[in-house]
Amino acid sequence: MRKTLLVMLCTAGIHLTAQAGEFGTAAEAKAMLERAVAAVKTDKASALEKFTKGEDGFKDRDLYPYCGGPDGTFTAHPTLVGKSLKDLKDKAGKALGEEIYAKAEAGKIGEVAYMWPRPGTDAPVEKITFVTKADDQVCAVGYYK
Repeated sequence: MRKTLLVMLCTAGIHLTAQAGEFGTAAEAKAMLERAVAAVKTDKASALEKFTKGEDGFKDRDLYPYCGGPDGTFTAHPTLVGKSLKDLKDKAGKALGEEIYAKAEAGKIGEVAYMWPRPGTDAPVEKITFVTKADDQVCAVGYYK
């Protein structure tokens, strides 16, 4: 009986660990943003291209960096380059693009919370995005709660 219980608990633990690894965490999102800032400071054009293509570790499960230029237009994003980041609203109508620009400050990491569907789904869930400013870029990486 004890052995069976131990096997069941171990199996449940493995299942929870595997499930937890399916999505990026807050710590992973923040670390990716810090790497993205360093890349922008080293070679902005190359960094923005890598972010958009998800190269060199800048795409991990549901985590990826994106940036907007001084005019509010996406300069790096898997699908939205050239569109307005500043005018972006979440699924509840919150002006998250404006808040991202308002909270982005060089040398500091701010947070913006909003409702957004996970990739491949339609139902919005809470997403927290870490934001900062690197050079003339407002950059962010978000994770789902």
